[in-house]
Amino acid sequence: MENKRRHYLDNIRWVVTLAVVLYHVFYMYNGEGIPGVAGKITDVKVQYWDLFQYIVYPWLMPIFFIVSGISAKLYLDHHTGKEFAADRTKRLLIPTTLGLVAFQFLQGFINASLSDAIAEMSKLPAPGNYIAIGISCILSGIGVLWYMQLLWIFCMVLLLVRVIDKGRLLKVSAKTPAWMTFLFVIPAWGAGLILNTPMIVVYRFGFYFVFFLLGYFVFSHEEVIERIKKLFPVFAVLAVGLCVAFCILYFGQNYADAPINRSPLFGAYGYFGSLAILSGFAKFFDTQTPFSAWMSRHSLGIYVFHYLGISAVALFLAKPGFLPAAVIYPLSLIAGLAAGIGLYEIISRIPGYRFAVLGMTKKKS
Repeated sequence: MENKRRHYLDNIRWVVTLAVVLYHVFYMYNGEGIPGVAGKITDVKVQYWDLFQYIVYPWLMPIFFIVSGISAKLYLDHHTGKEFAADRTKRLLIPTTLGLVAFQFLQGFINASLSDAIAEMSKLPAPGNYIAIGISCILSGIGVLWYMQLLWIFCMVLLLVRVIDKGRLLKVSAKTPAWMTFLFVIPAWGAGLILNTPMIVVYRFGFYFVFFLLGYFVFSHEEVIERIKKLFPVFAVLAVGLCVAFCILYFGQNYADAPINRSPLFGAYGYFGSLAILSGFAKFFDTQTPFSAWMSRHSLGIYVFHYLGISAVALFLAKPGFLPAAVIYPLSLIAGLAAGIGLYEIISRIPGYRFAVLGMTKKKS
């Protein structure tokens, strides 16, 4: 059972990646005043479609970290810790360091332009303005790659944990009863109160590390998955109820920053929303079709490059007001998907360059 390909993990990756793309479209033109994006481009008083951000944000990245934790366990079942460190460094650290200089500075330039940082730095005397713009473009180019940066750190810490634990906790966690999975919401929320960076709100080391560890130690066991599959209706009802409460209570406020992202409601919804997805996909979508296989192969490219397409539309078309909002929204979605798939297909075929940008040593079949 342990050696069987878990297609539900692949399906979670590409489906949630599409949710990330759609989330970033609404986020780019949000009417709640969340900074760093193009902002509101309509004349309506309240953009009720912005509710999509509130519906998905609390669980969007936690489910990714759970799946990453499970994937780490499956990889380490058949590889040494040294091989794991080398693989994760190649796939996660290289694209978020060398990749910034090789490609992602383009994303950084657009991000800085959207926030008017480029215009401000251009006022500095030369050559200081060029240096400031260059550094800003590289750092701003991190964009969505923050997830890969955190994941690399978590993977390296996991190797230390494994040395200390020596497999004892893994053996115990395989026996995790179904009722205990409800209690894990407490450490998930509690960890969200610590190790949060003050300025860049996405770097929540405590919050995401707990989800990664839960994936590795608990939900990597098929025995546990079989138990939570039976609880899918319960998790789904809990998730929907918490979603409604979250949207009613916080709509119109900055959901991505304190105090909202550290509230018990945020933690509970993020946790039970993730479990509803994990148990639901394990129960109903543990299969593969030609389409799902194709999407799985392209999910990395869509994730890494989609924001470039969305932000380019925002900077060059939406911000100057060249097109109406009714055109900008679907165009941004199309541009995000096209950039993700197109750039991946091109860059993954260029030897050397694909290693710097994607951490790939050879084109995947």
